[in-house]
Amino acid sequence: MTLDRDEGYLHGLVSELRKLPAETTWVEFKVNNEDPDEIGEYLSALSNAAALDGKANAYVIWGVADDTHELVGTTFVPSAARKGGEELESWLLRMLSPRPHFRFSSLSVDDKPVVLLEIPAAVGKPTQFAGKELVRVGSYKKPLKDYPELERTLWRLFDHTSFEALKAAENLAAPDALALLDYPAYFDLLKLPLPADQTSLLARLEEDGMLVRSSAGGWDVTNLGAILFAKDLHRFRGLARKAARVVIYEGKGRTKTVREQEGRKGYAAGFQGLIDYVNALLPRNEVMGTALRREVPMYPELAVRELVANALIHQDFAVTGAGPMIEVFSDRMEITNPGLPLVKTERFLDSPPRSRNEALASFMRRIGVCEERGSGIDKVVFETEFYQLPAPSFETPDGSTRAVLFSHKGFREMDRDDRIRACYLHACLRYVERDPMTNSTLRERFGIEAHNSAIASRIIREALEARAIKPYDPEQAKKNSRYLPWWA
Repeated sequence: MTLDRDEGYLHGLVSELRKLPAETTWVEFKVNNEDPDEIGEYLSALSNAAALDGKANAYVIWGVADDTHELVGTTFVPSAARKGGEELESWLLRMLSPRPHFRFSSLSVDDKPVVLLEIPAAVGKPTQFAGKELVRVGSYKKPLKDYPELERTLWRLFDHTSFEALKAAENLAAPDALALLDYPAYFDLLKLPLPADQTSLLARLEEDGMLVRSSAGGWDVTNLGAILFAKDLHRFRGLARKAARVVIYEGKGRTKTVREQEGRKGYAAGFQGLIDYVNALLPRNEVMGTALRREVPMYPELAVRELVANALIHQDFAVTGAGPMIEVFSDRMEITNPGLPLVKTERFLDSPPRSRNEALASFMRRIGVCEERGSGIDKVVFETEFYQLPAPSFETPDGSTRAVLFSHKGFREMDRDDRIRACYLHACLRYVERDPMTNSTLRERFGIEAHNSAIASRIIREALEARAIKPYDPEQAKKNSRYLPWWA
């Protein structure tokens, strides 16, 4: 059973994929190439590559230029395409093994025809086309057998069942399974009408992996369904400790707790309530505008939202006895999740998105909580710069991942580490925007006036000595010098 995507979802997906800096092993851009055999080969290669990269889906987009990602439109019409008189989709399904539930979608983006092919990642065994197993290596399709290490890695991945696919509750009668889940929130978040009958409701939840049919004849609630839409996570053994906790402390330490609250709802059903609760508890600063005095949050609401979402989505569920925690102190806010990150903390801002919980991440993206292309940390850094707060810190204490937001601190109150961290993240942000850091941009970031450019020069010198940044050109003159993060 397949379901149509709504137009808003498809437009948003195309927009996000076009923002990728280059084609990846799981995304291919085309204009008018509609050769059936080549499409079949891409289905195999991209499906297997998506599994290797930990992606739930891979994509082919027609109507987008390969090099610039510019919208150019396409003449390809999947519903009209044929192979030897047979409809393209029917022929492709016959030639693929196992048969993935791929999906063609035709839409208009900026008045240009675009076709999106969504390809599920391989599950259980490599996806074959015409008896051949292919894989994406760089931007090329290659026989999987020619890359034995990739083939071994793929098979090792198939040996492990994801956390989301495991069962949180088993062999329940349909009404009992539904009673555990806030299924109205599922349809509300996806902007879908609530089905009038139980059969259609179950079918939709099964389609998204929230429920699966039990071999004993009842219904199983998956971990994915429970962690996203549980009415009460404490009713699922093993998931109670995965509920988000919010702790407010007095002062800068953990010796005196002012308030503590543990969530109970699933992440999707309870996310907005969690964010509203946290923001209501955060301190606020009073500022004077042009004519009126107003209160503003101590921490940017968008930054808080992105970091909380990351903590929920990217945690390691294999770490038992610990869950996401949001702690608020007088001078900072710490958001911690169990498990080490899959990328180095210093590369959070520029690295392609990776998640150990791909089905969870994919669904949260669909409802607008996070983005597939991983731009959340970009937004966090931008927001802290916009409000001229100290740069956030990303840490890995005791096998966990922690993001720290700091309350406002005047430039003169910042120590050397504060300045270097801010300079480095500013260089990273400028780099991903394809506009290197300069003395001028750094002054703007810190709110330093132009006649005090020597102060910015000193910060740049400190960052260079710490090897956090490097010159754009080793031979560049001091005037109008540009700088990159050390890894660029």
